[in-house]
Amino acid sequence: MEALVILLAILLFLLLVAAATGVRVVQEWERGLVFRFGQIQRQGPQGPALVRSPGLTLIIPIVDRMQKVNMQTVAMGVPGQDGITSDNVSVRVDAVVYFRVIDPGKAIVNVQNYVYAVSQVAQTSLRSVIGKAEMQDLLAERDKINTELRAIIDEMTEGPWGVRIERVEIKDVSLPEGMKRSMARQAEAERERRARIITADGEYQSSKRLAAAAHELSKDPASLQLRLLQTVTDVAAEKNSTLIMPLPVELLRFFDKAAGGSAEPEAAAAAAGEEIEEPPALEEAIGNLPTVPEVEEAAGAPVAEADPAVVHRPREL
Repeated sequence: MEALVILLAILLFLLLVAAATGVRVVQEWERGLVFRFGQIQRQGPQGPALVRSPGLTLIIPIVDRMQKVNMQTVAMGVPGQDGITSDNVSVRVDAVVYFRVIDPGKAIVNVQNYVYAVSQVAQTSLRSVIGKAEMQDLLAERDKINTELRAIIDEMTEGPWGVRIERVEIKDVSLPEGMKRSMARQAEAERERRARIITADGEYQSSKRLAAAAHELSKDPASLQLRLLQTVTDVAAEKNSTLIMPLPVELLRFFDKAAGGSAEPEAAAAAAGEEIEEPPALEEAIGNLPTVPEVEEAAGAPVAEADPAVVHRPREL
């Protein structure tokens, strides 16, 4: 009896050990795959793999082996890749890939290490995209490049390996120093061009406003005087300025009226109906000039003899 009790105790202990080894716990972010004698358990002869849900699950000790697969999204950095763009510019681009497993059976059976495989596919695809794109697209059209890169990687991983690429982001684009300096000069020239256009447009609009203001001020001379007084007030605020006042407009008008005063009597006489003596005509003035002696009379007139003493006397200096 003692030997039987010991045997039963040993059997009970072995059963407890077997039960303990056959119990597995699957976490919420995991899925379990059971291999029985090395063959994965499937839902049918050619069906998908039988996946154990999260929670407590049992397997047959020694016969079954369960492997857990992480179903969380993995963020994997892609090392920087050197390449030459389609417009012959050498660049270095690095990226980050977000992916997760959607079919645990394919991810475990069809590929040895799906994380390493996705990394290699991402590197080769990134170099391929760099060679097809232009430098301006890598800098300005990153969304387009990201979408194209994601489509290329996902096509190679989702169907055969059961890994879905959720997102691809280009982190940095490194350019040569010469290209950076050229782009800086181009950006500076563009900013200078815009500044000149804005300045010229402002001057044009300002000139139009000034012309309109001058037209309005010219309608009333008093407005010009008020504007002059306002300008004098503004200039007088600066104590280090010397102000030279021009002649008032009214004083200039007074001198203008004084200069035109001689014509006022004639205008008044004409208004009264009196006759104004007109200046002699041109022909009458020419006729009153003294006549020149005729040439014949000048030729026949005796010529006075010259005094020899006067002629031969040397001229005094």
